Amino acid sequence: MRRLDKGAPLRAAIKAAGLDIPHLAARTKELDPTGKGLSPAYVGFIAGTGKSAREDCSERAAELIAQALDQEVDALFETVFLTIVKSTSPRRSEISESGGSAARKAAPLPEQLLDQRELARFLRKSMSWIDGQIKESREAGRTWPGLHYVGRSRRFDAHAVLAGLREQRTQVSA
Repeated sequence: MRRLDKGAPLRAAIKAAGLDIPHLAARTKELDPTGKGLSPAYVGFIAGTGKSAREDCSERAAELIAQALDQEVDALFETVFLTIVKSTSPRRSEISESGGSAARKAAPLPEQLLDQRELARFLRKSMSWIDGQIKESREAGRTWPGLHYVGRSRRFDAHAVLAGLREQRTQVSA
């Protein structure tokens, strides 16, 4: 989840509830079914404005904070569907898609086929995650989207992989 407007609605809700970071963290512990809650440091990262402030947090953290502030999650956070950060390499591109108020950026994807290590870096996933996805697809009788075998090595078409992941995400959410 990504905080809205650099956390301004979140900070306003904290102030309106008469809480501070440590008390909000304690409140999340009370509301968490596991009893763990969120640490004051993590809440501070999410609600903060300084260098250590984070735009993104887990869905669990967003839900606990919203519940502790008696707010809807959508009033404080937006769902992030896919974020791949921009590399300093001129061969890599940035694609950022999210729901809510964030604008969609249609940046160009790599034109060449990627090896598994490059795809893992591009998707910000592990190589074992990719192996698991390929195995799961094979067991279901499908070919993983964008997978090409060149000799004995695997190559991936980033366009087809992202399209397949989007389709998979829409099937799961439907």
